[in-house]
Amino acid sequence: MGMPVEVFAIDENLVTRDIGGEIIVVPVRGRVGDLDGAYVLNGAGGAIWRRIDGRATAGDLAAALAEEYEVPRADAERDVREFLAELAGAGLVRAKEA
Repeated sequence: MGMPVEVFAIDENLVTRDIGGEIIVVPVRGRVGDLDGAYVLNGAGGAIWRRIDGRATAGDLAAALAEEYEVPRADAERDVREFLAELAGAGLVRAKEA
């Protein structure tokens, strides 16, 4: 029996906008956007964010990133895992067992 596979989903308490190729993420607390807590994601971060759909695993995200940016899969896997950990730590995404 292998380790459980995790998929990633974006927290429901966020407003997300794609403006000029940058992803703007604003946490919503008490029906009000917290602009001081806003995040701007661009480049690879934005590419990963756009693919977080509640069904994608870290491996799925890394494969897409490696293909899009033409980087070695191992590098993409490391970057995706680090980025997902940062997002989860900030409360922007959550992992759940697939």
